[in-house]
Amino acid sequence: MEGKNLVKLKMNKQRKPQMSHKYNLIITAILFFFIAPQILSQQKLSITVDEAIQIGLKNSKSLHSSSMRVKASSARVNEISSSRLPSIRFTGVYTRLSKIDPFTIMMPTGPFVLSPSILNNYQLKMSLAQPLFTGFRLKSSSEAAEYQLKASEVELTKDELETAFTVRNAYWSLFKAQEMKKVVDEIVGQMKAHLKDAGNLLAQGMLTNNDVLKLQVQLSDVQLKQLEVQNGVQLAQVNLNNTLGVQLITEVEVKSVPQYQAKTDEELTPMLNKAFEKRGELKAAGYRAKASESSVTMAKSRWYPEVSLYGNYYYNRPNQRVFPSTDVFKATWDAGIMVSMDIWNWLATSHQTDQAEAGLAQSLDALGMLKDGITLEVTQNFLNYQQAKQKIIITKLSVEQAAENQRITSEKFKNGVALSSDLIDAEVALLSAKTNYTSALVDLELAKAKLDKSIGE
Repeated sequence: MEGKNLVKLKMNKQRKPQMSHKYNLIITAILFFFIAPQILSQQKLSITVDEAIQIGLKNSKSLHSSSMRVKASSARVNEISSSRLPSIRFTGVYTRLSKIDPFTIMMPTGPFVLSPSILNNYQLKMSLAQPLFTGFRLKSSSEAAEYQLKASEVELTKDELETAFTVRNAYWSLFKAQEMKKVVDEIVGQMKAHLKDAGNLLAQGMLTNNDVLKLQVQLSDVQLKQLEVQNGVQLAQVNLNNTLGVQLITEVEVKSVPQYQAKTDEELTPMLNKAFEKRGELKAAGYRAKASESSVTMAKSRWYPEVSLYGNYYYNRPNQRVFPSTDVFKATWDAGIMVSMDIWNWLATSHQTDQAEAGLAQSLDALGMLKDGITLEVTQNFLNYQQAKQKIIITKLSVEQAAENQRITSEKFKNGVALSSDLIDAEVALLSAKTNYTSALVDLELAKAKLDKSIGE
């Protein structure tokens, strides 16, 4: 018995490592199953601003909705156009009648059935209708639908420009945040180097503890700024990913850089004329005003008679037009011209016309207000663009001056002939100058993008 127990103990000891290894494999497989998709799904995009715009246009849900609106307007045009063509309709009816005595007359030879009692009735009918004149209702409704389709098409173009501007704005915002981080990281590195030099000067008796504390406090302030810009980069990254329609965890590498080129000053008046010619909202409002004019004509159409041509083909069992009635299928037909007109409808047509004319007046007012709004928008964006170009020149000069001042002050500080406060002021001035220059570069790109969007480009 003892020998058997020893054998069992040895076997159990051999199984335990095997079972433990099996459990480890299972756990590893489960973790890989849940974690691997997340790791693999983390993509990295290295794109220019134009490539980002193409991705955003492709993945935009709002553009898809706009394209579906165009599709619906096109279907509406086809629907109304089909109303002007001949229509063919088939009708089939089965009727079971109650049983009655047949209609008979007495003849010398005996009773004669004139109308037998046929209980099962079958009616098959093919109808053709062609409107000849509808008081210009179909013509005006077709024109209104076509204008609505054109309005939807230009609004789709407008939405594409809006989406492109949104992507461009998010792209340059990420660039700005990343450049800010580079500037702050550079300043932090410089501050740490200066703090190390300050420690050496303190050991030589050329600085006081208070001077070193000032540098440490300044370094802490810049490190807090570093945390803020790091968070800003992450937020800008998420915002760009959301705008592009990609996964929020996607890492986007910005390849484009702002390119400032001095140009001759543009004039405002040609830009306003270009905006009135190209702006999608203005075109859409003009088309909708024309659609409202067609709606007025359509409302007035009920003052006129409507004339239509019709024809019917009957295949009935029994056919009531065939005498005497027999329980067999017989074919007959009829055709004619129908004229209908409202004699009195309690001024419903007049009220509908008033509604359409009020809608037309609203469309014209909206068109006028839109022109005023576009004039103001283009003027503001033009002035902001001019200001952004001037800021580039000023901030670039400020960076050069601040960098030279920081270099001179740093050398003096190393030689012990400048105070720590002087060095701090020089570092702060350089940080502010570089930040302002980076902001000015991005602001110029965004100002140019806003100006282009406001003139319909």
